[in-house]
Amino acid sequence: MNDARLEVHELYMQEALRLAHLAEEEGEVPTGCIIVDTLTVRRTPDIILARTYNQIEQLRDCTAHAEMLAITQASETLDDWRLTDTIMYVTKEPCPMCAGAIVHARIPVVVYGVADLQRGGASVFNLLSHPKLNHRCEVIPGILEAPCKSMLQDFFRNRR
Repeated sequence: MNDARLEVHELYMQEALRLAHLAEEEGEVPTGCIIVDTLTVRRTPDIILARTYNQIEQLRDCTAHAEMLAITQASETLDDWRLTDTIMYVTKEPCPMCAGAIVHARIPVVVYGVADLQRGGASVFNLLSHPKLNHRCEVIPGILEAPCKSMLQDFFRNRR
């Protein structure tokens, strides 16, 4: 990956980390997510279509993961369920539920911070790039991995 592209990914991941901090302050697992419109990025200053974080406890909804909420928000913003010209940035690798939604929403690129080597939708279950699915995503792991991992580890250490 070239330095300019890495710099852009890190910039957006910083915003996702900021959102993860908000989740943590509310007692949620600290996961933040944004979705960026890549068509706009090419023409004008970048536009963020969705900014969300985990809200499972707050909404009392097991599907209120940051990624699911971001897909809904971006779809409402674009007035289209197909998010074909977007990039998702999320601090933790999407779970299988979120990975399925990402594939169905046709998001072409997923950038995440820290892998979930027990339940990851990409690293364990290969849902984001499975050859039998109708859509596959480019997956870019490990962007700002250290701060993403540290935030999750600190959160769970403090909960125990």
